[in-house]
Amino acid sequence: MNETQQKDFSFLKEAIRQRASTFNHHLSTYLPDKEPKHLYDASRHLPLSGGKRLRPVITMLATEALTGTYEQCMPFAAALEIMHNFTLVHDDIMDNADLRRGSPTVHSDYGLPTALLAGDCLFAISFQATLRLKVPPTEFKTLQEQFITCIIDICEGQQEDMDFEERKIVSEEEYMQMIKKKTAVLFALSSRSAGIITHSSKEHIKALDTYGLSLGLAFQIWDDYLDMSSTAETLGKDIGNDIRNGKKTLIAVHALKNAQGQDKEILDALFGNRNASDLDIQKVHGVFERAGSISYAKDSAIQYNEKAKEALAVLPKSEAKEILTLLADYAIQRTH
Repeated sequence: MNETQQKDFSFLKEAIRQRASTFNHHLSTYLPDKEPKHLYDASRHLPLSGGKRLRPVITMLATEALTGTYEQCMPFAAALEIMHNFTLVHDDIMDNADLRRGSPTVHSDYGLPTALLAGDCLFAISFQATLRLKVPPTEFKTLQEQFITCIIDICEGQQEDMDFEERKIVSEEEYMQMIKKKTAVLFALSSRSAGIITHSSKEHIKALDTYGLSLGLAFQIWDDYLDMSSTAETLGKDIGNDIRNGKKTLIAVHALKNAQGQDKEILDALFGNRNASDLDIQKVHGVFERAGSISYAKDSAIQYNEKAKEALAVLPKSEAKEILTLLADYAIQRTH
């Protein structure tokens, strides 16, 4: 990363931090501290534990890019973030995870039954947040329908991701559809909703939808790339977990399709082997490199980054548009 890029990304991070700080004050008004205390403490635990707030910040920036201000979008931005946290509470239960954002997960701190209820509570509060929107009935109905569809898509994507671990072969088309549902649709709604809330043109709404969807895909594929191109110290995680669990990333999908001869035999024997040694993990990683799968994922993420930026061309020039453009670049240049 050169000096100009470092300067741009410093500007980006500060712009996100400022909006995230404003959003955090707004978010707390939706998360009551009341009885039964154990339930509401559990419900507040994850949403108030931090996070980059990328999704609500995207909604704020997209609204700014259209109108110059973001106040009118805040209830929907809150709904998106609360809904996102509901999915994380349940994801952590499914993964039996102990930590999230450096803190104990909800079920670790409050127990499994209360964690389930806390997730359900956040689900309901996310819809409650949308009631504060000041939009005409037609737009409100559209936002509600798209919010519901987004939640259903995320649930489908999560199930497909788990199902894929039990399958030997998954096509690239199936993989892309899965990450679209699991990750990208929420980014798309985060940006597209700004156009609906501000009564913008169909052209602008479509552009923001394309931006968000492409950004979400770039983020997820770049995560796949980082998992196989960075060290465990850089990522703060065991880079062998995905290999041992047979997780179908774009890299794995590409390698399983293209590996030949001895490399194919290595994948057949070791990919998805929960008892694989560190040496076995290195062998599989070598196959990924020789098949060109790691570079393939990198190139795919860059293509979606370009598509996201191209979509913004129809929006008027503004600082918010510049920040959205920088965010697309950051998606495929970050190291964690």
